[in-house]
Amino acid sequence: MTTSRREFLRFSAGIASVALPWSSKVVTLKKGPSSLVAEENAPILLYSNENAYGPSPKVTEVIRSAIGGSNRYPRLRYRELKERIAAYHKIAADRVLLGCGSTEILRMAACAFLGQGKQLIHASPTFEAIEHYARTVDSQVVEVPLTASFAHDLERMLATVTPSTTLVYICNPNNPTASLTPRKDLEAFIAKVPTVVIVDEAYHHYAESSATYASFIDHPVHDDKVIVARTFSKVYGLAGLRLGYAVGSPALLERMKKFGTEDNINAIATLAAFAALDDFGEVSNFIEHNTNDRQEFFNQAMTRGLKPIDSHTNFVMMNTFHEADEIIEQFRKHNIVIGRHFPPMNTYIRVSLGLPEEMQAFWRIWDLLPYPRNIMHH
Repeated sequence: MTTSRREFLRFSAGIASVALPWSSKVVTLKKGPSSLVAEENAPILLYSNENAYGPSPKVTEVIRSAIGGSNRYPRLRYRELKERIAAYHKIAADRVLLGCGSTEILRMAACAFLGQGKQLIHASPTFEAIEHYARTVDSQVVEVPLTASFAHDLERMLATVTPSTTLVYICNPNNPTASLTPRKDLEAFIAKVPTVVIVDEAYHHYAESSATYASFIDHPVHDDKVIVARTFSKVYGLAGLRLGYAVGSPALLERMKKFGTEDNINAIATLAAFAALDDFGEVSNFIEHNTNDRQEFFNQAMTRGLKPIDSHTNFVMMNTFHEADEIIEQFRKHNIVIGRHFPPMNTYIRVSLGLPEEMQAFWRIWDLLPYPRNIMHH
C-alpha cells in the first residue's frame, strides 16, 4: 500500500527511524551478511536504483559457494531455471525467456519486432534502453510525454499508432518518475492497440497490488501480444550479476530468442536466482525496508518544503526548482552520485534510496546547497 505524503510526521518503524549523528566524512556504507562495512573515499551511489541492502545473506552464501564452479558453463541449468521461474509464476516453462538482465530482453525485442521502416512508441521520460536498441536497428522512435500526473498518456500514444508501429514500450512503475499508470487504463489501451506491447515491471515488488496497480504476470490479460519484462537486479539485489527474463506467448518469445546472446546466463547468476526465489522472508524484509526508507525520504523532503512525485519504487524523483545538472554536480563534489538529468524534466533529480546512513549524508549535503531556502519549495 502506498504511503501518503500527508503522513510525513509519522516516523517510519525499524531502521529508517534510528537517529544517527551527522558524519563529517562522506563514506559508502555497505551491508554485509552480519555487519555494515565502511569504505572510506568511495562514493555514495544513489543513482542506479539498486537494492542497497542486497543480496540477502542466504543468496550471498550461495554466490560464494558457486565461485568454485566458474570454470563450467551453466547450460544444463538453463531449463531448470526457466522451470523454476515458471513455477514461481504458475505458468508453463515455454512462456519464459531468460536474458542477461532485462536490458537484454529489451534488445531481443527490438531486434525481433523492429527494424527499418518500423516504429517504436514509448513515453518520455522513461527507461531509455529500448529507444537505444530501436535506433541501432534503424527504427523510427516516437516519444509521447507523460501526463500531468506522470502517467503514460495512453490516449495520445494510441493516437500516435500507425501501420508502421510494431512495438509499444510501457515501464510501470515508470523509471525515472517512480509513478504508476492505472491498470484499468493499461487494459483498455492494450485491447485497442494492434501491436506487440512490452510491459517492463522491473520495480514490480515495490508497487503493492491495488486497484491502481497489478502485475501483468500475476493478473494476465490473456492477450498474446503482451510481453512482460522482469529482472533480478532490483529487489533481489543481483544487479551486478545480470539476470532478467520475459514472460509471454511461446511464439513471440521464439522470435526474440533468435537474437539472444549465446550462453547469456552465467553460472553464479543462475544459482543465485534459485536461492533468491526461495528466500521469501528476505524479499519481504527488503520491501519493508524500502517502504520505511521511502517514507523517511518524504518526511525529510516535506520538512524542507519539497514535494517529490509519489513513488512506487526504490527511488524518488523531485523538483529542485534549479537546473538539475547544477544539483547533480554539487552532490558529485561531495562524493555522492545521484541520477542523471532526464529531459524534459530539467529541474528534477532522481535519487535512489540508499541505507539510512547514506540518506542522512544526502540530506546533509542538500542543506549545504548554495540556494536561498525560501525558493526550494512549490
